Parts: sequence; C-alpha cells; structure tokens
Amino acid sequence: MTDVMAEDLVLGLGGTVDYEIRWDAAVLSALAQKHGIRRDELTTTTPIIDERSLVITVLAFLATGGGGERFVLSSRIVEQFAAHFDKEITLGGTGVRAGIALDRIGVPTVQHLVSIDDNVRRLLPASMRVVSSATRDTLDPHLIVQYPEGTTVHLADAAVTAPASNRLIFANDAPNREMAIAEGLGEVLEGAAAFLISGFNTMQDADLLARRLDDLDAAMGHLPADALVYYEDAGFYQRELSALVRARLLERIDVYGMNEDELQEYLGRPVDLLSPDDVAAALAEVHVLIPARTLVVHTKYWAIAVGPAAAAHRAGLDSAVRTAATRYRLGDACTAADLDETARLPRHAGGAAVVAALRERLGTIGVPAFVVDTAHPTTIGLGDTFVGGFLAAVPAAARTATGVALERALDAAATAP
Repeated sequence: MTDVMAEDLVLGLGGTVDYEIRWDAAVLSALAQKHGIRRDELTTTTPIIDERSLVITVLAFLATGGGGERFVLSSRIVEQFAAHFDKEITLGGTGVRAGIALDRIGVPTVQHLVSIDDNVRRLLPASMRVVSSATRDTLDPHLIVQYPEGTTVHLADAAVTAPASNRLIFANDAPNREMAIAEGLGEVLEGAAAFLISGFNTMQDADLLARRLDDLDAAMGHLPADALVYYEDAGFYQRELSALVRARLLERIDVYGMNEDELQEYLGRPVDLLSPDDVAAALAEVHVLIPARTLVVHTKYWAIAVGPAAAAHRAGLDSAVRTAATRYRLGDACTAADLDETARLPRHAGGAAVVAALRERLGTIGVPAFVVDTAHPTTIGLGDTFVGGFLAAVPAAARTATGVALERALDAAATAP
C-alpha cells in the first residue's frame, strides 16, 4: 500500500509490457509475400487469429496512415510476429506512459496497476508509487508497431506506401481485459489533485465492465471535491462498450480526451484536420455525442478543447502539446530543460489557422502543435505523453485559479459600499 500525499496525481487503470519492434519494411514485405497477401485483402477489421491476419491488419492501417488498437486471439501471435524483428521491451498503458513523462520532468505520481512482473519492477520509475490489484506475476505483451511516413511494403501483387507515420497496438492481455480495481484505490484517491481514468477499452464483457464501473464509482467517492478527473479515450475492442463507460462516468469527468483516430472512429468518416470547416463540423458533432464539460481532441497539428469549462484548461493544453512534442523529438530521454527548448520551436501554421478559426466560430480554446524536424521521431506514446503534460499543469492551475478568485474577492471587498 502506498502512502497518501496531498495533491497526488493518481494514474490508472492498467499498465502493460510492450514489445516495441524496430520497423523494417523488408521484413514485412517478406512476411506479406510468404503469406501471399494481396492488395484487395487489406482490412483493419478482420479477426486476428494468426500471423497472416495480423500482417493484413498492419498493412491495412499503413496504407491509409491510420493508427489504432486491435485484439489478437493469443499472445503467442504477438510473440511469433515480434520474433521477426529487433525489439525493445518497454512499459505502456496511458497511465504508466503519462507517469513516465511526468517523472522525466520531476513530477511524482501514484499508479494503479492490474498486472506485474519483473519487467514492470525493473522499468517502473522510482518516483512512481503503486497500488495494484495483481495477485501474481503475469506477462501478456502488447505489440507496438511504429511505421514511418513514406515507408513502402511489397505485397504479392502490389505495393503500399504509408502517407503518414503512426502507431498500432495489438494484444491479448487478460489482466487488462478483466481490469480488477485495487481495494486500496479509494484510500489513495483521498489525497488526489487529479485522477486519470483509462484502459476500459480492452474489456470485452459488458457484465464484468458494469461491475468494474461499480467498483470504480465506489473508489471515486473518496476523491476531494475539487479533484480533476481526466478520462482518456482509446480504441475499444468492443465499440459498443464505450457508450456504457460514458453513461456511467460522464457526469464525473472534468476533461474527456481523445486523438484524431478516435475522433474519426466516432464520426465514421475521415476529417481534414487542416480544414477549419471540417474540424468545426467534427468537433460540434462529437461534442453532441459526448457532451463533456471539457472535450479535448489532440492531433499532430493542434489540440482543441470545447465545452462550457474549456477556458479553465488553457495552461493544461499548452503544457500537453509541449510535452508531447518533446517526446516526439527525443523519446523517453526528455527532461524539463528539453521542454524549454521545445517551447522555442515554431508553431504549425496550418494548425494555428484552425485554432484561430475555431476560437472565432465556436469559442474554443486551442493550441497549435510545434514544428519538429527530426530524423528519428517517436510516435509511440504521444497521446499518453500529452495526457501527462496536461496533468503536470493541474496543481499549478488550481493554485492559479485560487489566487485569481482571492484577488477578485479582495477587489470586491475594497469597492463595496
């Protein structure tokens, strides 16, 4: 059990062990030709029951420049595919990667975990305290595929070239699929300045999910009244379960975040992220579907917040965009000093135009992305790092808001008759 501290950032709900493969188009081309994969077979929705269907799915995403998460029949498929590539073992999960980003800039966190093994013990930052529901060691690795823009893979009858860089996640992770809530979570939340909820997207049993939401609701009853609750969306393996989570949690959520892939999944259509008209229509439509107090959409060009409470989170958006851009150019090696260096980079002109147009039309709060020129970008974990950067501003933002309120109260008292 971890000690409770004032203004804790509590991050959950599940962490993962990731196999980050080193992209090699020649290896994937060989696999595509070995399995006789043709261009007209590419789809992102085929059940992943063996290595062949996994290769098909990777290539289908690559052909459109898309990203996402998919369920595989067994961890053996992950192990088999990863064995063809050089790989690095890292830790994943939105909460854990957000915590790693915060650790790099000197902010300690509390992490809720549902699984543990020697990889987690070895790689978890020393600053991160843990509350866990795990009762034994398990290893169900997540396959992380990061492909670069312009990479070309040769199929049996054609070639596909990635129009953009992106990342894919494939897993069969029983502890995260079951998402048991630790008995000690409520006690930890008593000292929380902010609580990050993520990870329900891997669950596939509606009845079990309902019970886990009951457990989470009970734990959240211990949160201080002024604690910020941040929910980060993800690609649900069972899409219909996302509505169940929203129905139970939306009233408790202060900030609801998603990336461009999730935005387009909800809308069922592509969105031109550099078109003010298209973005305005997309944000208006998704906010009707998800009427959060603050809905944050973060993309490679901009991050924009809509909703009645959006104006309170300008500092969070700025911190989030800067932190994610720093990871993009430096990976996990980034430091607080690197954040300052990132802040001096130019902003994306197209992103800035969208931000300005939507501020005028919809009254949104937005921040354009930075222009980062690097030969070796890191696209893995950018959304998670964005969340970490956003939460880094929470205690400071709370103190700032308190100070502003106090100044206004003093001004009012001074001018009262």
